[in-house]
Amino acid sequence: MSTAPDTAPENPRESTPQTVVPHTTPLPAPVPSQVTTLVDGFGSRWTTGILAAFLQGGDGGDGRAEELGRLDRLAGDGDFGTNITSALDRARQALEAEPPQDYRSWLTAVSRGFLGTGGTSGPLFGMFFRDLARCCDTGEPTLAEFSAGLTAAVATVQRYGKAEVGHKTMVDALVPAARTLEAEVAAGSQAADALARTADAAVEGARGTAALLARRGRASYVGDVARGVLDPGAAAAAIVLQAASAAQSGTTVDTGWVTA
Repeated sequence: MSTAPDTAPENPRESTPQTVVPHTTPLPAPVPSQVTTLVDGFGSRWTTGILAAFLQGGDGGDGRAEELGRLDRLAGDGDFGTNITSALDRARQALEAEPPQDYRSWLTAVSRGFLGTGGTSGPLFGMFFRDLARCCDTGEPTLAEFSAGLTAAVATVQRYGKAEVGHKTMVDALVPAARTLEAEVAAGSQAADALARTADAAVEGARGTAALLARRGRASYVGDVARGVLDPGAAAAAIVLQAASAAQSGTTVDTGWVTA
């Protein structure tokens, strides 16, 4: 005798529960962040480039400290060139007495050279290089670490110097440079390209100081007399970052724009 029902259900689907699988769009696989380590010997190459760019007879460099002193005599008290020469001479002597073994030691030597210098800009550059020296513990920094160090260094300069963009100081070169490098890191740029664009932003900012009326520093005492003159601190900061770019790419530092 059959036990099957006399009639089939009107809607078979109602008698059998169905498992509903929601439609989802597969998530893209995570892309590992790009880690770009600066070239081997970057600290050494950068420091050597800085010395050459500012000091006379330094490895074929331009020796721009004298020209920056001339600019300072036009707009300030005229001691900038002497101070930067003294700072870098001290750094060079320390480097020759005890050659550094890593990036941090190279930049620390430069920092100490400036920290022992008088004037307003000497201690500010000293703290600037100190923060950059601390951006990594061992070896050469990654581009991201260098960017973080530059941002921290600029913040220190602004905190102690109490300067903003537009005040005709080194900040006019440093702030756009730090912002440019942050954007380059976020975009995943290669180190040589990123540092080249960072240096370009610094040079553009420094050149723009010629049109500004000084709000901080000794140049603020002379008012319109300083208009039309590059701020020597901004020019020096831009040259420092040009040297960083050259250290990564293996090129030379072109500082012809300072007298253009």
